[in-house]
Amino acid sequence: MAQPYLDMLSKMITNLGIPASKDVSLECKHFFSGAALYANGKICASLTPAGFGLKLPTEVRNRLIDDGDGKELRYFETAPIKKEYVALSQSVVDDPERLEQLVNLSIRYIAEHEGAV
Repeated sequence: MAQPYLDMLSKMITNLGIPASKDVSLECKHFFSGAALYANGKICASLTPAGFGLKLPTEVRNRLIDDGDGKELRYFETAPIKKEYVALSQSVVDDPERLEQLVNLSIRYIAEHEGAV
């Protein structure tokens, strides 16, 4: 069930052309019913039936939600909200430049706040 999400996430990250870095190791892995992108072992993004979620700073998450470009991330209807994550709207996911910018921001956010990089 999760394999299609892993394939989609891997392809998405490859197509974005996130620059290689000697300091950052990126890896896509299975994650419950979907897939997750790990930056040096820390999750920064997930693709699941709930959508494409990114771990982002508070002000960026709030702006995306306020602008209608994202919503609070819940992996299923009765699940708790995933703090620090936002589920991106399909219009943002379909915009390669904007998506690349947000994925890179998520990777940097992980580096600064979790010491992953």
